[in-house]
Amino acid sequence: MLAATSAIARAITPALVFAAAGSMTPLMGCRDSSASSAETSSATTASAFEVKDVALPGVDTSAMTPRERHAYSGLVTSLFAPCPDVPVAVAQCVQENRPCGGCVRAAKWVAHAVRDGASDEMIQHAYKERFDPAAVKTLPLDDSPTRGPDDAPVTLFELADFECPHCALAVPELDAVMAAHPGKVRLVYKSYTLPFHVHGESAARAAFAAGAQGKFWEMEHLLFERQQHLEDADLERYAAILKLDVPKWKVDMDSAAVKTRIANDHRLGEDLKLKGTPTIYVNGRELDVESGESLEERVAAELGVPPVAPPSEGTIAPQASNTAVPSSPAPPATNPRHP
Repeated sequence: MLAATSAIARAITPALVFAAAGSMTPLMGCRDSSASSAETSSATTASAFEVKDVALPGVDTSAMTPRERHAYSGLVTSLFAPCPDVPVAVAQCVQENRPCGGCVRAAKWVAHAVRDGASDEMIQHAYKERFDPAAVKTLPLDDSPTRGPDDAPVTLFELADFECPHCALAVPELDAVMAAHPGKVRLVYKSYTLPFHVHGESAARAAFAAGAQGKFWEMEHLLFERQQHLEDADLERYAAILKLDVPKWKVDMDSAAVKTRIANDHRLGEDLKLKGTPTIYVNGRELDVESGESLEERVAAELGVPPVAPPSEGTIAPQASNTAVPSSPAPPATNPRHP
């Protein structure tokens, strides 16, 4: 899974992510079947109030039916602006050009959700997760492996499991976002192995040990590419392929520092109440890929630029070693939940 989502969020619109030959397919995730489902929203719906239809600059509602336009107007005049220091409704924020860069983006998001047929209650629930300032989480860096500049305007935290097939499918999407916005995105990797993935933790130790020699991302890509082969002998072979000091790598794999890092990352996942992998946070907000917004769309929105079109197959080069390593195809994401 990219984190398990509520039925409310899933109802907004089909999930779209990058796929081969420019097609778009759902990106699911590996889930812990023992995880509980998300709570539903109890907010009062905007449709309970009589409101006048509004037209906001920068938001195209021309294709809406009268009913949709009325529902949209009720929502943007009742939902609060996404900036904590702008205590007015989204509509007022846009109309008065208040200093909150997210207001127009929020109004467009609401319009899109209304056009997709979501109810007021569904939209209010998802809006809180997506725009409420209180929903932003401060995640610890803790010297985790990173790609991209430290001062990038967008930081992605990925909590992933090396044996999760859906995490493998997320790799090209993450690569595509990094390539589409050079210097603008930082990726932070956290390990979160699900209990039924018996090779996930040893693979994580292999990756962090490779990181001690400056080769974490090379090993990360290699492990996901060869996900069906994660036995100890396979891991040692990958260390040799990456030209690591293998004896040192073995020592680091079993070191207290690496084991502590994995334990701390897993504890973070538990604190966040993760229900599956991969889970991605974009500037502190969890990405719900099943709600209709792809990672590229979210990152582009955070940067205030148009989203970049999905790449064609083979156009994104792995951010790994120059060593020629034949890749294995990732398993299809057909079932978001393990039994």
